[in-house]
Amino acid sequence: MGRLILLALAAGLLLSSCGSRSFSPPRDLDNACSIVSERPHYLRAMQAAERRWGVPVPVQMATIHAESRFIGDARTPHRFALGVIPVGRQSTAFGYSQALDGTWDDYLSETGNRRARRDNIRDATDFMGWYMSHTVRRNGIPLTDARNQYLAYHEGHAGFARGSYNQKAWLLRVADGVAARAARYEAQLRACRRL
Repeated sequence: MGRLILLALAAGLLLSSCGSRSFSPPRDLDNACSIVSERPHYLRAMQAAERRWGVPVPVQMATIHAESRFIGDARTPHRFALGVIPVGRQSTAFGYSQALDGTWDDYLSETGNRRARRDNIRDATDFMGWYMSHTVRRNGIPLTDARNQYLAYHEGHAGFARGSYNQKAWLLRVADGVAARAARYEAQLRACRRL
């Protein structure tokens, strides 16, 4: 009888592990070659988005790094009333791309990709490509301009047009970091022959 219980427990553990998904980030976020070696499906997803929308892989990688650190189920922190009572999250941003509910709904509607999920790297990179291609049309920012694409991504098209980022020194620093990281990722990917 004990052996049967042990077998049932082992089968249950095996089945539950098959159904679970890991959203943990790759081990070395500073090395693009390490990221794509550890998670080759990330590179395939970004290459598909680059083919469809024209956004270079290093720009996508640097933006995802800034937004979610490659954590698939990333969410914004909770807000607290009186410092202790949770009153919800800072925004509806979720997933690799940190897409907001409303913008994600626009993406789903416009692309017809109703099964897309923000915690799926392929869908998240496709969303990012869709959004950044709109940024070219609405704000005139080239897809290769990681800094300004990131500012428009973070502030929204209207916010970017108003220059809302100019009052946010911290955001300008992050955008400069995105540009530097995109350049570093590009050099790394060329060195390991992934571009």
